[in-house]
Amino acid sequence: MVAPLLPHLSAIFHVSVRHTSFIEPSYLLGYGSVTLVYASLSDRYGRFPIILFSLCCFIALTFFTSLVQSADQMILLRLLTGLGAGGIAPTTIGWIGDQFHYEKRGHALGIFFGCMAGGTAFGSCAGALLEPIIGWRGLFILVAALGFAVLLLILYYQKYFRLKKEGAKENFNALFHTIREIMSKSRSWRTYLYVMFNGMFHSGVFTWLGYLFFKSFHLGETGVGLALLGYGIPGFLLGPIIGKMADRYGRNKIIPIGLLFGGVSAVSLGLSLPLVASNLLVATLSLGFDMTHPLFAAITTTFSSKRGASTGLFAFFLFMGYGLGSLLFSLIVKSGLNQTFILFGSASLLASLLSLWAFRNEK
Repeated sequence: MVAPLLPHLSAIFHVSVRHTSFIEPSYLLGYGSVTLVYASLSDRYGRFPIILFSLCCFIALTFFTSLVQSADQMILLRLLTGLGAGGIAPTTIGWIGDQFHYEKRGHALGIFFGCMAGGTAFGSCAGALLEPIIGWRGLFILVAALGFAVLLLILYYQKYFRLKKEGAKENFNALFHTIREIMSKSRSWRTYLYVMFNGMFHSGVFTWLGYLFFKSFHLGETGVGLALLGYGIPGFLLGPIIGKMADRYGRNKIIPIGLLFGGVSAVSLGLSLPLVASNLLVATLSLGFDMTHPLFAAITTTFSSKRGASTGLFAFFLFMGYGLGSLLFSLIVKSGLNQTFILFGSASLLASLLSLWAFRNEK
């Protein structure tokens, strides 16, 4: 929701767009920094209580964000929101790992990440369309209200989500022992490095994608929101299908193609192509996300029987990558917006080539 509003927020708070762009990495870095803690707690106390706590934090702190008076205050509140909400993704991935065998896990995770991508696109579009009507403060209040509605639904259907507590006798020392064991394997650290890199790539590009359309095509908030809508459509529609394809044909065949799609899309977006072509590239960029992240998640669920640790590491590297990518793009964008898009895209093309070797043995 925030990405297409960056130019508007910069005008409201009387700061540069580059300054307001730090709103994004503050949330993501806060989120990523606590995922391992929440993952361990979900192994110890169960998945449901952690989801409940993180969702409550998200609702309350999102509401309080609507009351801020400056960009710096918003950056701080977004950091706190990330710290509170950081248990949602790793705990959900761990729950999926508990419920589905590896042969069907790609399909389940495809749905999960498809909904993530769809939510990203819907939030970008809805935020841009609704801001002129209810204001940016109203948007944060609306998101908090929607989160509260989800909370009520989860409480009503909690019997479907509650699982027997796992690893109740384990402590944080056991967690770090498990992490050390996981990271001692070359297969593990290669995968997590790709998770972080891919998170950096997509977060950096998406954070500045709205501003690219604003600057290159002089679109208003509504136009930017509609342009970004294409980012989530492929994942929302094709995520489960891509997951099934990976389950059937092998993740080693799909991952390099996904990285290639992302790299080509970013480089092309940096070449100032016509508006229609750029809109199509937003969709192919999203397809690159959908062909990589769910597959990485499925691979990481096999690293240890203690899925809280392995999925916690996944969420840690993913959201730290998100935060670092958004931060890195903001730091080097002074060299030129289009040039930075091309640089990020070129890095993804190189990663695609290297992934042919890195994931050659994955099924």
